[in-house]
Amino acid sequence: MSAALPRPFLNLAWSNLAAQSAEQLSLAAVPLVAVLALGAGPGEIGFLAAIQTLPFLLVSMPMGLLADRMSRRRLMVWCEALRAVSLLVLLAMVLASSLSIGWLAALGFLGAVGTVGFSVAAPALVPSLVPRDALAAANGRLELARSAAFTAGPALAGALVAWAGAPAAFVLAALLSVSAVGLLLKLVEAPRVHASRRHPLLDVRDGARFVWQHALLRPMLQTGAVFNISWFVLQAGYVPYAVRVLGLGAQAVGFTLAMYGAGMVAGALLTSRVVAHMPFGRAIQVGPAVAVVAAAAMAATLVVPMASLAALSFFLFGAGPMVWTITSTTLRQSVTDAAMLGRVSAVFLTINAGARPIGAALGGVVGAAWGEPACLLLALAGFVLQAAIIFASRIAGLQRLPAAAG
Repeated sequence: MSAALPRPFLNLAWSNLAAQSAEQLSLAAVPLVAVLALGAGPGEIGFLAAIQTLPFLLVSMPMGLLADRMSRRRLMVWCEALRAVSLLVLLAMVLASSLSIGWLAALGFLGAVGTVGFSVAAPALVPSLVPRDALAAANGRLELARSAAFTAGPALAGALVAWAGAPAAFVLAALLSVSAVGLLLKLVEAPRVHASRRHPLLDVRDGARFVWQHALLRPMLQTGAVFNISWFVLQAGYVPYAVRVLGLGAQAVGFTLAMYGAGMVAGALLTSRVVAHMPFGRAIQVGPAVAVVAAAAMAATLVVPMASLAALSFFLFGAGPMVWTITSTTLRQSVTDAAMLGRVSAVFLTINAGARPIGAALGGVVGAAWGEPACLLLALAGFVLQAAIIFASRIAGLQRLPAAAG
């Protein structure tokens, strides 16, 4: 895949791999350090997780606006440098034995701000680095890196903390983040026409309006929102369900969850073949359709309580939606004017991030009232709904990528 992609993109791809790996290492190491060094309990861990996800809601739109008003490469450099600084300060505090839950939260928030900026600017930058017919391959390369980091990061962080102590994990994460900055500095970004300096809220409004009024983008936004709600409903009930109903131990539960990362890698590797062998609209529908099959496999454990069915479900949840992520991102890049790509990416990121706590809360309420099996059935209904939205849309008729925007 990399041979067909230009060198400027490869600098972005390797930077993305380093940045994603740094993020996953730190996300996995922070709760371990909180528990082992500070004696944190579920309340403190939940607080840290909430703080680390807050920037996706608070700063996605401002970052999207910046991505459309300034050099996207420069924005990514500053954002990744912010993450590197947060990791270096965290490392210094660990070495000085002066860490606290408050500092973990504050530094985690800063690192997540860097993640948001990188996540918004990267897909907006890709169309200027690769030919239009290579967009799907380029997005697949970026998502493969994310999948690999997601799969290996937690295991590597756990091993480093266990074998060499917490500093080792943060040293590696900081080195990866600094290397991501160095690779970005080598990237040459094509000059863009400067955007008009209107009031920022007007630009944000235009981005949101463009997405909502677009016949292809609106159903993708709705599908993503329903998917995320359904996924977090399932997540809220799965672990207690696996232990209490399926009778799985901690190791078996961990194995079933790990299959999600394996599925992500498989999906990222298979997407180019999927796109090559079917109309583009059908390729986009693969992810939502596979999510229904995955949810049905999980619901089937209510009748056939087998760990292998749960593992298959998580593998499919990783593989199918990864195809969706790559193909839907490619379509979004194709139909959006280059001057608006940052804001449009931010709209999708904000809505998807906002749907997650809604799904988690809904799953908690349903699970408490009717038990974990109800979460599985509600999630299945949600996944059927997200598939119905995309199958009923105009996307179904796309034979190939539509004409380039702008």
